[in-house]
Amino acid sequence: MIRIALLVATAFAAGAVNSVAGGGTLLTFPALLSAGVPPIAANATSTVALVPGSFGAFWGYRSELGDRRIEMLWLGIPSVLGGLIGAIFLLRTGDAMFSRLVPWLILGATGLFVAQGPVRRWALPLGGDTEGSPPWWRLACVAGFQFLVALYGGYFGAGIGILMLAALGILGTKSIHRANALKNFANVCINAVASITFILQDRVVWNIALAMAVGAIAGGYLGAGVARRIGQQVVRKIVVGVGLGIGVWMLIKQYG
Repeated sequence: MIRIALLVATAFAAGAVNSVAGGGTLLTFPALLSAGVPPIAANATSTVALVPGSFGAFWGYRSELGDRRIEMLWLGIPSVLGGLIGAIFLLRTGDAMFSRLVPWLILGATGLFVAQGPVRRWALPLGGDTEGSPPWWRLACVAGFQFLVALYGGYFGAGIGILMLAALGILGTKSIHRANALKNFANVCINAVASITFILQDRVVWNIALAMAVGAIAGGYLGAGVARRIGQQVVRKIVVGVGLGIGVWMLIKQYG
């Protein structure tokens, strides 16, 4: 019971962090590992637990999508395909191999999180936010890049937001609100198809996933206010510190 309570509290924090700065997976995934959940099941359970928050973020920004159906199509198809293939590849990796990759995945995701600010400053001014559909070459570049992002997202997932922001820079999205709307849409596509794959393969610890989902939803709704008062930069520093600490600790544990 204490273990579940701690995991729900972590999911609450992750929901609050995701609503302000992103990076909630860097909290929930290590917490599940420390609770004794096997690595692949921990990744699957974390993904399923945070999916409702992804839908909530997408719904909150839906008005910003407007008539961007072309962009949604070019982002959505590679997101679904890549998320599915990435999730299947994860399930075929095996816990032993995935355990060896976990510290590097966490450190890599933390590095992506650190790069969020510079990439955001670079990406959004890249090209104009045109009234019509972007040229075909931009759409093709984004579709190819998004497929690679979705492969990683289906396999692990932490840090995909910043990668998608880079893709939207290629697309020429200048508005931060429209960028968030398109990013949230693609995020839902990736996480939803990955979650369905994990569920069909019976890799989700359901009692934990459901409890953490409630915590994440509550964190996104109630904890966001606290996180905003603390400030985005402070929240980001906390997430980076947690990611680095856990990644280094797992490397020492693995190779020490």
